[in-house]
Amino acid sequence: MPLARSKAGSAWPSLAALILLAGCALQPPAPSVPLTTPARWEAPLPTAAAQPAGSRQLRDWWRQLGDPALVALIDAAQAASPTIATARSRFLQAQATRTSAQAALGPTLDASTQSSRGFSQIAGGVATQHQAGLQTSWEIDLFGANRTTRDAADARLQGAQAQWHDARTSVAAEVANEVNSVRSCRRDLAIQEADAASRAETARLTGLAMRAGFQSSANAALARASSAEASARVTQQRAQCDIGIKTLVALTALEEAQVRARLETPPAAPPPDALFAIDTLPAAILAQRPDVFDADRNVAAASAEVGSAQAKRYPRLTLGGQIGVASFRTRGMETDVTAWTIGPLQVNLPLFDGGRRVADIDAARARYDEAVAQYRATARQAVSEVEQALVNLHGTAARTADAQAAVAGYQASFNAIEQSYRSGLASLLELEESRRTLLAARTTRSALERERLAAWIALYRAAGGGWTQGEPAPAEPRASAS
Repeated sequence: MPLARSKAGSAWPSLAALILLAGCALQPPAPSVPLTTPARWEAPLPTAAAQPAGSRQLRDWWRQLGDPALVALIDAAQAASPTIATARSRFLQAQATRTSAQAALGPTLDASTQSSRGFSQIAGGVATQHQAGLQTSWEIDLFGANRTTRDAADARLQGAQAQWHDARTSVAAEVANEVNSVRSCRRDLAIQEADAASRAETARLTGLAMRAGFQSSANAALARASSAEASARVTQQRAQCDIGIKTLVALTALEEAQVRARLETPPAAPPPDALFAIDTLPAAILAQRPDVFDADRNVAAASAEVGSAQAKRYPRLTLGGQIGVASFRTRGMETDVTAWTIGPLQVNLPLFDGGRRVADIDAARARYDEAVAQYRATARQAVSEVEQALVNLHGTAARTADAQAAVAGYQASFNAIEQSYRSGLASLLELEESRRTLLAARTTRSALERERLAAWIALYRAAGGGWTQGEPAPAEPRASAS
């Protein structure tokens, strides 16, 4: 017997040594990885902007455009968007997962109760029994399996919160682009209608001149064909505008009549030349991108999951306990019993699993490598998106003055040729050629206005939409605007 006690006592130091060695073996990869970012932007930055991109004003940047319809439509789209609803659902799922992982670090407590009545030969008659008890169990997280699982859930919760803000930014940019396209389409429609009216008037005057013998039938036929062509372009342009309206209806879940009514009021003034400024350091912009932050949190979560998989190769220590009361009644006598225990202190030591736990570690490391690659790719894409938006902004700014000068010059030329035609000093072919050139110049200027605002929208999206770390969690969805 003394020898047996000696062997049992020596087991605990051996277990302690094993625990110490296992703890030293846990080496998950780094939860964050460095990024190599450019020292500066290669594209020219916008000038004369009032608000920096990192300010809260960027979140509501569209209010600077002076278009009340845009504000209302964005609010409605964000309330109705399935993308935002999905992102919010994923946030709530991540929140529940994090709560569950946190709960695994503490003890569990269960209650039970039961009653029975029956004949007992031992009691010598009918006996009634009542029992109630509490059972508790606590896994002592020696190697951090549960802690690392909690850390992974926490990182994914932070990423899901950033994804929700990213979804809101994406919806705002999508609606802004569509409103911009509809506004541009209506400008083009007005240009086409004015051109069609001018051609129709030319056809009418040419027909009168032909009947008076001052114009040939060929010129009259050419003028009628030109007028018909312009009328067809108006019909086509109007259809394109209607398609844009229906796209906004789908985005906002509003009635089509409501969308049309909101768009009937034009903006109070043209948008300013510059809406916000971009930080000169690309790293500062990356810190404002929710998708980059989400990718970084995925790396942290994957690192924690590697640690959790490693910890599952080592012993698990569980402590249990219970307390209970029982009441027995038979033949008019009642007996109450109270009992409690602490333990057992149980150690589970994995010995053989066919390589499953090692394979789980390898899979977790592979997911970590994937998360790192995705994080770096997301950062590179973010830099590229900002650079492209800056290039487009610079290009549209450089072309604006030339486009305006071209419209002014072609308009003056057309007016002169139209006057000469009516005086019989210019041919109809010269007039139609001048008209086509003026129409192309006016259409180009309108398209340039759309491209410039689209470049600002792209830059707003690329700059993170005003998101900063620590933003509030998703709230309950708001009702659609009416």
